[in-house]
Amino acid sequence: MLPRFVGRLGVADAVTIANAALGFVAVVIAFVDIDLAARLILLAAIADGLDGILARRYGGTDAGPYLDSLADVASFAVAPAVLAFVVITDGFNIGFDAVTTELLLVTAICGLFVAMAVTRLGMYTAYDVSGSCTEGVQTTLAATILGAAILAGETEPWLVLAVTGAFCYLMVSRIRYPDLFARDAAIMGVVHALAILIPSFAGRTFPYALLTLGIAYMTLSPWLYWREDTQPETSELHGNA
Repeated sequence: MLPRFVGRLGVADAVTIANAALGFVAVVIAFVDIDLAARLILLAAIADGLDGILARRYGGTDAGPYLDSLADVASFAVAPAVLAFVVITDGFNIGFDAVTTELLLVTAICGLFVAMAVTRLGMYTAYDVSGSCTEGVQTTLAATILGAAILAGETEPWLVLAVTGAFCYLMVSRIRYPDLFARDAAIMGVVHALAILIPSFAGRTFPYALLTLGIAYMTLSPWLYWREDTQPETSELHGNA
């Protein structure tokens, strides 16, 4: 007897499910090779964009939006939190032979990152999935910035701790982010791929480029990137800034 998903899920759903598996593998690898784990998270981000393209091309399923959010919990909530945890504890030389204040603090911030990412994903599925903009920093973007920073060698523990803590608020903020134009999404995808394939090329050029693009979108797009078909009313934009 065939599994119940046969005939009910499509090619886009298969990519989404693979995305979830990448998140798990990244968590396991993080304790052995942090750079490889970061590359896997960036690969998951490409898969997250690809499943949307495939859904538009071949049609989605009723389960698609739910699978997408569930996969994102693994790849863009749990996995980046574990990466941050490993970088911070290694950087501060925090041991695991005893429960210390430092260990509890890092664990709490990384745990809060997961909680806020899950909250954001649930809110997105309920309220934003059919729109052309969303409130709060996307979990994919937060994971991409953390992954790119690690590949770029920006692993100073206080910096990673501060960025992880900041994302705990930014992911559930009321700041509105517009969807990327197709051409800009394609450029981001190419830089993503190059950062994964050749992260050390020319002084880590591509991880730095990806980090720069991610930060630029996060800080500037709510005010400078709006296009005519998604432009909110002035008062609404100011109210969410």
